Amino acid sequence: HYDRGEDLYDLFLDKKHRQYSCAYFLKDNESLEEAQQNKINHVIKKLNLRSGQKVLDIGCGWGGLAFEIAKQSQCEVTGISLSENQINYCKKKAKELNLDNQVNFKLCDYREISEKFQRIVSIGAFEHFGKKFYKTFFNKIKSIMTEEGICLLHTIGSVDPPGPIQPFIQKRIFPGGKIPSLSDIIMPIEKTGLILADCETLIHHYDKTLAAWLERFLKNKEKVKSMYN
Repeated sequence: HYDRGEDLYDLFLDKKHRQYSCAYFLKDNESLEEAQQNKINHVIKKLNLRSGQKVLDIGCGWGGLAFEIAKQSQCEVTGISLSENQINYCKKKAKELNLDNQVNFKLCDYREISEKFQRIVSIGAFEHFGKKFYKTFFNKIKSIMTEEGICLLHTIGSVDPPGPIQPFIQKRIFPGGKIPSLSDIIMPIEKTGLILADCETLIHHYDKTLAAWLERFLKNKEKVKSMYN
């Protein structure tokens, strides 16, 4: 569904970065645009970037995070996605921003990456991978991250114990997806020898994010009806 183009997403996502993931509200009255910029700044701070480092963004979306990392640091950023539409958009945007020498985008699966990175970040892609591939994912992170590297993983999560996927969600909302419990994630991290150094739950920030998306979407309800069946 990411290949349906930008028109649909521009009706409800933030205007600046088109972030399709949880925002970060520092104040209750902040706009979605401000909160998404807060989220990006928060991620960049946690990555503890150093000049000249190579950064990999797994599931880069429309490039908002990758471009901000490039602007705020002297790092070389590679963004990857399985959406042809997103990658084409990102490459065009990189040229418009004169960042194409610092930011590179590839249409590929994370399992195809072999070069080393000092920093790896993935926002809102993990829930697409499926539980049987968690160990594969973390093994790949271990193999392509340098010894002193940092990986920041941001995923939608369930507060319930591990269990089956709800049939309605699977059929109508998120076919093939899996919302992990924290215990689903911890075990493969431990088995691959990675170390969990920081964990933060953004549950109340997602309440506000979803409310903002819903409000914007409903304002454009008739427009959506004319665009799609």
